[in-house]
Amino acid sequence: MAITRIITPAVNDDAVTLAKMASGTDGNIISYDTSGNPVAVATGNDGQVLTSAGAGAIPTFEALPAGGKILQVVTATDSTSRSTTSSSYTLASSSLTANITPSASSSKIFVMITAACYNNTNQKRGYTTIFRNNTNLSGDDGFAQIYADGATILTPLALSVLDSPSSTSQVTYQIRIKSQSGSTMYINEYNSKGSITLFEIGA
Repeated sequence: MAITRIITPAVNDDAVTLAKMASGTDGNIISYDTSGNPVAVATGNDGQVLTSAGAGAIPTFEALPAGGKILQVVTATDSTSRSTTSSSYTLASSSLTANITPSASSSKIFVMITAACYNNTNQKRGYTTIFRNNTNLSGDDGFAQIYADGATILTPLALSVLDSPSSTSQVTYQIRIKSQSGSTMYINEYNSKGSITLFEIGA
């Protein structure tokens, strides 16, 4: 009785060229399905990214998540020394004001302010805060207090807040300062440059 022996031919390394592969769809990517068999991942759209759901799922093209994107940036600076003796929050600098029009009501606005502050009276406080339009985004004690535990104090200031204006109309952000009775509060002292920067962050 004759015995037929079937020999599976081996494929040498680097023997399969692109010309020998079956035609496919433009933009498809070859992966493996849950059974370990080759499978074509469907072509995505412009701007999409290839994402993995881990073992047991075929990768897919998906749109980038919208949350966390910086949609626009607005900034302004001021180099004029300004002061107040008022015990109510006062617009310290018309230049340390910035306007922004959110592109969506769900957007958040990250506000960042830097400046040099000076309090000229021993054992008195100066207060700093951030306003959106006419709304104080902190309590009456402000985001930061400048306390003179000595004759005077000059200190750098860095304020920030993540705000939710819930609006697509123009909103205005600004730094405001006030003084404890009997003292004077300065900003941009010695004509140092202060800045305000607004970042719109997509929801």
